[in-house]
Amino acid sequence: MKRRNKSTSILLEVIAWVSGLLMLLPMYIMFVNSFKGRAEIFTDTFGLPKSFSFEYYAAAMDKMNFLTAFKNSLLVSVISIGLIIIFSAMTSWMLVRMKNKLSNGILLLFVGTMLIPFQSVMIPLMQYLNKWDIPSLNFSMINTHYGLIFMYIGFGLSMSVFLYHGFIKGVPIALEEAAMIEGCNTWQTFWKVVFPMLTPITMTVGILNLLWIWNDYLLPSLTLTSPALRTIPLSTFFFFGEFTIQWNLAMAGLVVSIIPVIIFYLFAQKYIIKGVMAGAVK
Repeated sequence: MKRRNKSTSILLEVIAWVSGLLMLLPMYIMFVNSFKGRAEIFTDTFGLPKSFSFEYYAAAMDKMNFLTAFKNSLLVSVISIGLIIIFSAMTSWMLVRMKNKLSNGILLLFVGTMLIPFQSVMIPLMQYLNKWDIPSLNFSMINTHYGLIFMYIGFGLSMSVFLYHGFIKGVPIALEEAAMIEGCNTWQTFWKVVFPMLTPITMTVGILNLLWIWNDYLLPSLTLTSPALRTIPLSTFFFFGEFTIQWNLAMAGLVVSIIPVIIFYLFAQKYIIKGVMAGAVK
């Protein structure tokens, strides 16, 4: 029996290692090919490059106007995620504490919208937002960062509210009652007592939305037309021409674009499993 359990454990470990290596394979291909010329990529896709020169990185960053694209992606991501966290945390707290049919109905509405694919609403959404173009007020929801941020908030609230709602159920209401007895109003109770306790799920919500917003191509491609407003995914796309594809520059651009997300993930990874499990189980 012990030998069988040991064999099963070894088999599972081997499967885990193989699965991990298969998942890392695309990252390896992208990294090694970012140092190769076009001819070398086609002749030896999986092999190491002849030299680790950063000339393709410099060319890729120059062609995609990386600093401007990075600034645009950072601006859109930070503001969108910050507002998603604020709105979803406050909404979830009120839905948990209200405990009536209205709050349950609103929660089901949020959860239900998670099942609607973006592709089914993108054309009507663009047609509707085009009507918000007011030249006299210099206001438009299309080809503006604030229009893109507005849409990210709308599409990101559903999952965030769902995660926060599950986590807040485990926050003792006695702490809030004690704070109110001490003289805190509702606003102070939330920000000084409740929100600091939501750090694990807040980090999880932030990471999940960052991975989505930072790497999103479809929504910015529908919204942004000006080259000065392009995010990193939009800038990277222009390495893929109609007749030629600059694979080495594209790989270098992709490596540079994912580095900020990897760094952020490494610093915040300890909160991911903790936050997701707490939000799903409680």
